[in-house]
Amino acid sequence: MASTDAGSDAWRTVLWRGAVIPAHLLALDARRQLDERRQRALSRYYLDAGAGGMAVGVHSTQFAIRERGLYRPVLELAMDEARHWQPLGGSRPLVMIAGLSGPTPQAVAEARTAQDLGYHAGLLSLAALRGQDEDALVAHCRAVAEVLPVVGFYLQPAVGGIHLPTSFWRRFAAIENVVAIKMAPFNRYRTLDVLRGVAEAGAEQRVALYTGNDDHIVLDLLTPFALRRGQEPVTLRIRGGLLGHWSVGTRRAVELLERIHTAVETGPVPPELLALDAQVTDCNAALFDVEHDFHGCIAGCHEVLRRQGLLEGIWCLDPQESLSPGQADELTRVHDAYPHLHDDDFVAAHLDRWLA
Repeated sequence: MASTDAGSDAWRTVLWRGAVIPAHLLALDARRQLDERRQRALSRYYLDAGAGGMAVGVHSTQFAIRERGLYRPVLELAMDEARHWQPLGGSRPLVMIAGLSGPTPQAVAEARTAQDLGYHAGLLSLAALRGQDEDALVAHCRAVAEVLPVVGFYLQPAVGGIHLPTSFWRRFAAIENVVAIKMAPFNRYRTLDVLRGVAEAGAEQRVALYTGNDDHIVLDLLTPFALRRGQEPVTLRIRGGLLGHWSVGTRRAVELLERIHTAVETGPVPPELLALDAQVTDCNAALFDVEHDFHGCIAGCHEVLRRQGLLEGIWCLDPQESLSPGQADELTRVHDAYPHLHDDDFVAAHLDRWLA
């Protein structure tokens, strides 16, 4: 069994050191109803793969779970597995993160639900506040942070995110109950906006930085970001990843992050580790359906797990959400090109255990 006690600080240690936190997918049956058996199997896969936690109710879980009355049930299933599943390698502390969205009353209510279920923090999407000014955005974040520790979320515009300047991130990072920021604008300039904001707030020793840039994972984790706060030099590091990309190939992701942490601590960074950045990005182009502006980003992840047997199909809550033309072929191409980046053997060895 894993340690998920919200009263313990062990989860903060996991978050700060840097962990693989997969964005949990949603298992549905052919009627597009929750498949509880396979939903539990997904959590067990992530736990056995060595993930440092799970993010549930986030974009990859599909925001529409809220309209279908599935928000609490899906969060409950993941937390139940986190508490009671005995992972390969033995028990360890986890950080459990709940996705939070909507206008302030909804986000606060979701934070209370997550707190009630034992989640440690909430990943706060601001997409519903499009058009509001910076003061309103900060007030929204403060209201949620009064209920639950908050992980900031810079969501890319292609899937509903809004532009958030350095001034916002400076004010956001200054909120006492902010524990981390997931940067996922898929844009180097805007990623730097977040880093500058954290540095200007003097929060680099309190707010853990996580990549959500699925197109730039390895270099985000390897790069020392040398900035300045006035005349003072400040170096920031992105410590881990909270990624839809890591909802598949999770075991390989854990191995990758361990290699990166070792390289950062001991140096120098070997060229073969740098070379993985382009390979992982190539895989992500197929997985997230870059060719069609990310239309098939969730279905692509589902297809990988369907081929491995973890999911029965690739169904999403929205019937219009599926693979794009040619995406299946691209998934086959990157699967065959980069066997060191997929979990086929690991899943085959343990699938019966997870589905039991």
